[in-house]
Amino acid sequence: MPVSLHHESGNLYRVEIQGTLRKADLDRVQESLVTQMGPIGRARLLFVLEGFTGWEPQDNWSDMSFYVRHGDSIERIAIVGDERWREEALMFVAADLRKGPVKFFSADAAADARLWLAA
Repeated sequence: MPVSLHHESGNLYRVEIQGTLRKADLDRVQESLVTQMGPIGRARLLFVLEGFTGWEPQDNWSDMSFYVRHGDSIERIAIVGDERWREEALMFVAADLRKGPVKFFSADAAADARLWLAA
């Protein structure tokens, strides 16, 4: 499966993305996150891009309904991946529009990303 969601502890969730991200896979993970966040309320997300090759170009990526409905429930987002995806990944998660901070970390800085999320 190219996208998977893992509850690590407390309000920290890890989203692993491999290969090409499809909208249907992202929707499934977002639905699962909303369900799991219910009792917790707010979440911190660690995105791990491992072997990531981009976004499926045929999919409709203009749907912002998850961000509109649940964006304020995301306290922080850390993205760990290859530097070549930095700008696109930050734009994809709407980093400049979010109330909570978003930060990109290179693939060798996963430990730093976890520390930043815990702060």
